[in-house]
Amino acid sequence: MATIGFGDSTASTVGTLPAKGEKAPSFTLVGADLTELTSDGLTGRTVISIFPSIGTGVCQASVRRFNELAAGLEDTTVLNVSLDLPFALSGFCAAEGLENVAVASAFRSTFGEDFGVTLLDSKFQGLFARAVVVVDSDGTVLHSELVEAIGQEPDYDAAIAALS
Repeated sequence: MATIGFGDSTASTVGTLPAKGEKAPSFTLVGADLTELTSDGLTGRTVISIFPSIGTGVCQASVRRFNELAAGLEDTTVLNVSLDLPFALSGFCAAEGLENVAVASAFRSTFGEDFGVTLLDSKFQGLFARAVVVVDSDGTVLHSELVEAIGQEPDYDAAIAALS
């Protein structure tokens, strides 16, 4: 279990993120077109940006920023994951003109428990904490960050540096 800041209080997660050097859990998510998107189906490196909901300003800002960064990355997928329905995720990206990132919903999976990011308490209970996990082509974790407070953006520089 991990603890993050949530406004003036704290929130707990169901577990901990996979650590650098470990194998990331395999996963099956729901893609924007309602088909399954699996970790086995991804090629190259993957930046997994995990967040509570595309309906919040910080989550929107992180998807936009990762879209900018993804434009300069080779052999890398930037995958944004939340419990939002795929329609909400893809609709946001379409409205914003974001074409360099992928989105997927964990609404039919154990992704949050497997990655240790499901919140156990707070007003966001059941949603995901904000986190970033970077994996290489064989699924080994190169970088993981559980963002200290739900209202903060991740350390984009550290995530991108892990790809070097």
